[in-house]
Amino acid sequence: MIKRTLYFGNPTRLSIQQQQLLIKTDEKEVTVAIEDIGVVVIDHYQVSVTHAVLHKLLDNNAAVITCNDKHHPTGLLLNLDGHTQQSEKFKAQIEASEPLKKQLWQQTIKAKINNQSAVLSTWEIDNNYLKRYAQLVLSGDTSNQEAQAARYYWKMLFNEEDPFFVRERFGEYPNNFLNYGYAILRATVARGLVSSGLLPTLGIHHRNKYNAYCLADDIMEPYRPYVDHLVKVLMLETTEQELTTDIKRRLLNIPNIDLKIDGKDSPLMVGLQRTTASLAKCFEGETKKILYPEFS
Repeated sequence: MIKRTLYFGNPTRLSIQQQQLLIKTDEKEVTVAIEDIGVVVIDHYQVSVTHAVLHKLLDNNAAVITCNDKHHPTGLLLNLDGHTQQSEKFKAQIEASEPLKKQLWQQTIKAKINNQSAVLSTWEIDNNYLKRYAQLVLSGDTSNQEAQAARYYWKMLFNEEDPFFVRERFGEYPNNFLNYGYAILRATVARGLVSSGLLPTLGIHHRNKYNAYCLADDIMEPYRPYVDHLVKVLMLETTEQELTTDIKRRLLNIPNIDLKIDGKDSPLMVGLQRTTASLAKCFEGETKKILYPEFS
């Protein structure tokens, strides 16, 4: 089932009425079934939320994102009890060997570079370098093919729209579009990890002690090119360089992007659930392969 992404950018009161989310503004009042919600984005200081709302959202494994005064996502709230076999899943994840994690990271980076390569091909940009980089990825990506691929990828992807583009977290447009899209993607990945009984904090590669979502940052890597492709589409469709309501609306649709995973078509959020479930099986020794999407 495709879950909905709800965005609140104006004064709103959220409460529970007859086990449904009641949304009240000065103009209207509507209800939404809690079980249909996957992600909630709160982007206004005058959005009030009752504790019952948070309880119901988390109980149904929805992710809640809060934004700052610059409208950038800065907070993420997730369920801590997302799977019936939580302790067993945690145990397998914590006890995963270093060789296994290095192999999983190799798969992750190969999938990321292959998807970056496919994005360039979609835009009729030479992708031969990326094909070679993907073939050279070693266990743990010890030769850092990810960084080499990234240099070429970012140099070429937006070259026609902005020959001087540099991918930086706090850089100028279209970095703001990319950052917003990645934040939505990250929350969706974290939600999938929790529902598969995994700890988003314990990564297979990322280990920053200040990062509470290291595993989410690992697993989202092969999905980033879907955001990149969407941002390029937006750059061609509009001259707007700020995060307008319409731009946010398009980026908030990222969980519903169609993709192909393991030969089957599905929305991104559903595909992610297959990815995180396969990762849990890798930790438990049931399989050695993470299911990642193939951009087409």
